[in-house]
Amino acid sequence: MSTDAARTRLALALIWISPALWAVNSIVARQAVGVVGPYTLALGRWAVAGLLLALLARGELWRERHAVWSDWRQYLVLGFLGMGVCGAGVYIGAQTTQAMNISLIYSAAPVVIALAAVIGLGEHFSGRQGVGVALALTGVLHVVVQGRWTALAQVQWVVGDGWMVLAMLAWAVYSLLLRHWHSTLSATARLAAISAGGVAILLPFSVWEMLQPDTPAWRQQATLLTLAAALLPGLGAYLAHGWSQRVLGASKVAVSLYLGPLYTGAAAWLILNEPLGLHHLMGAALILPGIYLVTRPAPRQPAQ
Repeated sequence: MSTDAARTRLALALIWISPALWAVNSIVARQAVGVVGPYTLALGRWAVAGLLLALLARGELWRERHAVWSDWRQYLVLGFLGMGVCGAGVYIGAQTTQAMNISLIYSAAPVVIALAAVIGLGEHFSGRQGVGVALALTGVLHVVVQGRWTALAQVQWVVGDGWMVLAMLAWAVYSLLLRHWHSTLSATARLAAISAGGVAILLPFSVWEMLQPDTPAWRQQATLLTLAAALLPGLGAYLAHGWSQRVLGASKVAVSLYLGPLYTGAAAWLILNEPLGLHHLMGAALILPGIYLVTRPAPRQPAQ
């Protein structure tokens, strides 16, 4: 097997894994309410993840220190979008919005990323991939309304919904800029630099948050939630996403986010003892073929 073929196989495998790691974040967000503040949780998440990444890539970061410093504005912008607005925004939104609303809003992220990648980055998007997006989106909606389509009219929008919309848009812009701004760094070293930018953005907000009189005292549960957020949806998911996007492109990787509601439902069933309904299976029957249509390589043209 050639190196390129191996890289493609790994990228295709990772786009199935990263949504499962991100699903942990929704569980952390729900359990963090009243335990740790959203800015503090986001800061701790990316401080821990960034430190581990920097240790893994310390040699490369030292060799490329001049290049990293010359691009510091990019890392600050990416940190602001990916770790600041998107990272803390999810935790803020989870305090007041419902799981159905979160899933509905995030289901729009792959569509935004895919369309923007076609318009802004010039990535090719075929009719077959368009059908895949439509199938996957239909499957997501079927899951989040639990098979009852009339429930869409009953969704109540609250302040948290606005934060989730902002977080979704920030994630879309982050994904596109990550693809648009080329870097000589490896995925590990680049994410370490972005994490440093995110920590710099989050630090003053976290200090302000900890000075508030209603901020909960730091306890062991806050430490466990921070470590879980750092290692799984932080370190693992972002590395998998960044690697896959480099190999496959933003529009193809974006559609893998449709797996999020399925993984979240499975996690709720296994961890929180919530029932796994028929609507999850019906959603999977639409989502999985949709992802296949979007990520399947285009047929080779015969030699002339």
